[in-house]
Amino acid sequence: MKTSILILAAAAFAAIAAPAAAHVVLSVRQAPAGSYYTGAFHVGHGCAGSATTALRVEIPAAITGAKPQPKPGWTLEIERAPLAAPVKGEGGETITTRAAAFTWRGRLPEDEFDEFAITAKLPAEAGVLTFPAVQTCEQGETRWTDPPAAPGQPRSPHPAPTLTVTPKADDGMAGMDMSHH
Repeated sequence: MKTSILILAAAAFAAIAAPAAAHVVLSVRQAPAGSYYTGAFHVGHGCAGSATTALRVEIPAAITGAKPQPKPGWTLEIERAPLAAPVKGEGGETITTRAAAFTWRGRLPEDEFDEFAITAKLPAEAGVLTFPAVQTCEQGETRWTDPPAAPGQPRSPHPAPTLTVTPKADDGMAGMDMSHH
């Protein structure tokens, strides 16, 4: 009796969890504007039973400084693009290009998951950043590139990973009326 209840519970959990695991998503989906962000693209499965052999992620143009984390057993490619205008780097150097896309190449079996991490300096403005991703498999590919659905609209079967950039954290004085002190 206990075994059948556990099997039913596991099946119910799998049915609930499967849609969430069926997409390439960011592990950390919200961060404050202007902050340093570290997160990972979670790949929960291959393409229709075929192992994943590459993940290419585009970095939004609003992010001028991003770095990928290398993975043992995988090669890493960084595509660069010119900045519209040079910016000052952390060490004071002038930066004229940005990381535009990262591609990890290796092999992730269909029945395993993995995460592909990045770190980035987020823009100063709040908003939603979209990271179009292409998952290449031994047979076929899945393009996680659709824009986020508008409120009240049906969700795409292949949404791009997104990051919500929240307004900057204030110094704790916002909203306080200082005229009475």
